[in-house]
Amino acid sequence: MLPLDATQQTFAHALLRPELQVPVAVAEMVGPTRERRFAVHRNNVKASLVATLAAKFPVIQRLVGEDFFEATALVFVERHPPRSPVLAEYGAAFPSFLGTFEPAVDLPYLVDVARLEWARHEAFHAADAASSSIGSLAALADDDLESVRLTLHPAATVVASAWPIVSIWTTNTLDAEVRRIGPDTPGEIALITRPDEEVFVHLLPQDADRLIAALADGAPLGEAAASVPDGFDLSTGLALLFSAGAVSGLLEGMSE
Repeated sequence: MLPLDATQQTFAHALLRPELQVPVAVAEMVGPTRERRFAVHRNNVKASLVATLAAKFPVIQRLVGEDFFEATALVFVERHPPRSPVLAEYGAAFPSFLGTFEPAVDLPYLVDVARLEWARHEAFHAADAASSSIGSLAALADDDLESVRLTLHPAATVVASAWPIVSIWTTNTLDAEVRRIGPDTPGEIALITRPDEEVFVHLLPQDADRLIAALADGAPLGEAAASVPDGFDLSTGLALLFSAGAVSGLLEGMSE
């Protein structure tokens, strides 16, 4: 007999590998008359994991159809079994998996739409924090604006894409009738926030992701503003960040 921990690992491994028969150690543990129950349990576990993925990636499921999604999710489950008993953590690798899954190569936008959906899931489970109003920034003296640092809300995430992911997500989530998005529609940048209990998806202007990345790295506002190209409307970009609840605080007097 294998040690208990090894038997449990073997049992768990066999659950997600359809080509494997019931391991000898497991068969000895459950008895030959219970192998059929093991097969039923295996199917139930896979169905549960597929349902978990469908709940986290509903737009992906809608874009490809339920049958295609289920077949894709089953392959993912076999290649990427859960590493944690917490199902809320399962599915992080699904977006990158879609980029390597041969049947989906003709739908390259799926990867970034899935990244957006996973960002929404993470935002929902992110730590709570109060959001700051733009009035706190406007109250600063001009000399302090260059050196102030903006603390981003724990739920704030940016997903930049060469595809119109915000439009795709919006019409497949909020519109009564899905509208067609043409192949010439330019790429979009999504800002995901959860200022209170609800998760929101906002469309950011071009290059706003560069501003937010600099702020997230701890750059003072003046340095972050210098990271975006000339012509970027800084006032509009900052107003959007604050109104979306993406800023949780200001750190003043932090110039180098």
